Amino acid sequence: QRILRLAEMCRRLEKEEEKVLPFYPSSLAEWEQQKARKVLEEIPTEPLAKVVMDYVGLERFWQRFNKAKLEEKAMEKAREALANRNQDLRRLLQQYLAGAATNQKVLKDPYPI
Repeated sequence: QRILRLAEMCRRLEKEEEKVLPFYPSSLAEWEQQKARKVLEEIPTEPLAKVVMDYVGLERFWQRFNKAKLEEKAMEKAREALANRNQDLRRLLQQYLAGAATNQKVLKDPYPI
């Protein structure tokens, strides 16, 4: 109940596009979506199914949670790639500066090899 109340409070803070657009399109075919809707509309008879129906309101929460986790993982990978790229660029810069320092030293030497 607390999570649902917090979700309602956060709903006011959502961007307009978050309110209108779904988080991600379904990967199910149309006939699979219709079948899933029929199953959801049926009244559950098994005890576990009845308990699960109490948590249907959390579906939107889990969608958001999963989306946030996916974005977090994507950002971690992007950050890692940028860190690797930065390290490569630093290594190239060090090589360039070492080569430039060597060239200056050779040019100043009165008897280069």
